[in-house]
Amino acid sequence: MWRDWALVAVLVPVAILEGLLRDNLAWRPFALVLGVLPVFTLLWRRTNPLVVVALAFGAHAAADLPTLFGAEHSAMLGTNAFVILLPYSLFRWGSGREAATGMAIMGGGHLASAVVTSVHAVEVVFGIGFLMFLAALGASVRFRASSRLRGTDQIKLRERELLARELHDTVAHHVSAIAIQAQAGSTLAASDPKAAMEALGVIEKEASRTLAEMRILVGALRQGEEPDLAPQRGVADIERLARNAGDSPRVDVELSGDLDGLRPSVEAAIYRLAQESITNAVRHARHATRIDVRVVGDDGAVRLSVRDDGDASPFGAGSSSGYGLVGMAERAKLLGGTLEAGPAPDRGWTITAVLPRNGTPT
Repeated sequence: MWRDWALVAVLVPVAILEGLLRDNLAWRPFALVLGVLPVFTLLWRRTNPLVVVALAFGAHAAADLPTLFGAEHSAMLGTNAFVILLPYSLFRWGSGREAATGMAIMGGGHLASAVVTSVHAVEVVFGIGFLMFLAALGASVRFRASSRLRGTDQIKLRERELLARELHDTVAHHVSAIAIQAQAGSTLAASDPKAAMEALGVIEKEASRTLAEMRILVGALRQGEEPDLAPQRGVADIERLARNAGDSPRVDVELSGDLDGLRPSVEAAIYRLAQESITNAVRHARHATRIDVRVVGDDGAVRLSVRDDGDASPFGAGSSSGYGLVGMAERAKLLGGTLEAGPAPDRGWTITAVLPRNGTPT
């Protein structure tokens, strides 16, 4: 990274000047090599921290060799202090095995240098403690970065689930209506051209609405652009789901009770649940002629009931192969509500959802 290059660009000239101008320095050419070359290993401290630790601390220990041969001073430059960055780098970017090995190298090198230079035991303990502090700092930063990354991944996963549910709830409903009207139109084309034309009109309308919904979803996924979002659908829009055309089951909608002042999230959820329930009934209720949608509001909750008069729908038993009921149950649960689905006592299939008016999860 540029910070590592900047660090090298500063330390190399300083090390050269120190090696040339400092008086109390043994084996000057040797000191220049040990002071300059290890600085370049900082460029790999993020990708190969253990190798950098081994090279840098090896050079650090080798700088004490002149004292073993009777020299008054060592060959260590002040710029060799950059090794204090390495415990942080080791625990920030290295694996667990690399961290353990690197700490052994650093500790051994520090003790060997202390023995050669006859450093006091207190200074040795202080030095090892300082290395441990830097290592703990690197581990802490790594943990925080990993936590942020996991949080970001969870947010992305949640957004994907929401988009998938919205795509399923919105587009599937319109496409089902298009398919049903197309079947009705092909059946009535010869015997009742006028009814066939009406079916084509419904198809055109549903296709336009599907395209508009898709553009909204795609616009929300574009980066760097503000999507042109349509108003959020609410309880009042459920009446638009009523229909009585072609061979499709008739959909009757009834709204009653106190439905004013609902939170937007609750209104949107009720609309989507009703829409998906109708789609499920149209798709899976065999021989159904009527679908009744009832929305009732009171002081504490909003109740949605969708019931068809067809044969017992296989949708509930086979929900593991699709995402309809699973997504509906999740949507209700997120707002602190409940959703139940199953065959009616006499005939057909019933879906009942109850959501709190304030949409607060329980």
